[in-house]
Amino acid sequence: MRVGILTAGGDCPGLNAVIRAATRRLLADGHEPVGLLRGYEGLAEPSQRIPLTEERVRGILQLGGTILESSSFDPHHEPRGLERVQAAQASDPLDAVIAIGGDHTQWVSRRLHEETGLGVVGVPKTIDNDVVGTDRTFGFDTAVQTATDAIDKLRTTAQSHHRVIVCEVMGRNSGWIAAAAGMASGADQIIVPEVERTVDEIAAALRGRHERGHTSSIVVVAEGAALTFERGHGEVVLAAETPDSYGYARIGGIGARLASELEGRTGFEARVTVLGHIQRGGSPVATDRILATRYGLHAAELVVRGQTGRMVSLRGTEISSVPFAETEGVRPVDPALLAAAAVFY
Repeated sequence: MRVGILTAGGDCPGLNAVIRAATRRLLADGHEPVGLLRGYEGLAEPSQRIPLTEERVRGILQLGGTILESSSFDPHHEPRGLERVQAAQASDPLDAVIAIGGDHTQWVSRRLHEETGLGVVGVPKTIDNDVVGTDRTFGFDTAVQTATDAIDKLRTTAQSHHRVIVCEVMGRNSGWIAAAAGMASGADQIIVPEVERTVDEIAAALRGRHERGHTSSIVVVAEGAALTFERGHGEVVLAAETPDSYGYARIGGIGARLASELEGRTGFEARVTVLGHIQRGGSPVATDRILATRYGLHAAELVVRGQTGRMVSLRGTEISSVPFAETEGVRPVDPALLAAAAVFY
């Protein structure tokens, strides 16, 4: 079998571990793994393909990023996208594809599987941990550790200067990173997209802390959180009025807006730190390397067994798989995690 392997969407610690594991398993079983460069672009353009050999994947387990590169190329939104995929299949056929990506990648994979008949197996990837159909995505633990280390450093400067420091972390639709990193670092307020909050409520909580003798506070906010600044409904802060080329809103800036509002409503000096893409980069932590490796091995096994149209999944401690139909939507943060963190506010 000729099996394409691609990484789509945002980069994420652990991608290379999946590539390595799937490649090694396919080679061991006598199959031919092919690297599809820049996500689904490599599926539409045969020139964007490279052979995956044992030598090519040697030493990449610990590397961040992806040796196959990535993009947001979606055949459904590109001119003649599906036609280009079908033409590439005719000229340089693949028997199956292992697609490593987040919720949008799984959606694209499902549609291609249904519309073209190409056998696709998905591997869930995102630092946001919000893919439906699995208990955990690789990259999340590394992002949380990065954010936790940063917040620990912010706390010392907040205490030294009696400040409120707002730390903005990634999380467009879910607050997993904010909740986990906030709890791990003992944040004094955690704000996520799943729970609408008012700035007045947060300001009151910080004033209460100071009344109890605290001289500084740490507020962790997910970039996609909806806050009510005045009377009305929650407002998501946009980095730009125009959407990106794929129609997604450009979010960002909630940290700066919140810090300014809190300073004005409490009188406490406030600063903001935006962690941004630093959360996605760097070498994966051990747990992400292990999970990514298990995912890659299982994805290769599914392809060899002809069990395509499915996404690899972690349920408890067991690796299994679910049909693409069961991966739609966004998995919200566990309310129990938020409740546990709130005990210490």
